Amino acid sequence: MTTTTFTDNRTTTNTQETTTVVSSKDAFIFAREVSERLSISRAYGYRIVKQLNEELKEQGYLTIDGRTSRRYFDEKFYLKMW
Repeated sequence: MTTTTFTDNRTTTNTQETTTVVSSKDAFIFAREVSERLSISRAYGYRIVKQLNEELKEQGYLTIDGRTSRRYFDEKFYLKMW
């Protein structure tokens, strides 16, 4: 995962703001990668992405067809690496 950290030092107090920018490639997992990681057909990968997106929509998140949150996918499939 590629992250970039920016620090805002414009204030004279000891307060620092740190923002982490994550590229969309790292934030989302595509149906193609889902099918490869789970060793399933691409069609079934799309079905899983659709189901995960429906769950995210119920929680109030916006979704994009054909991709889903990488973090949510890892949580649902017990693939956490940290």
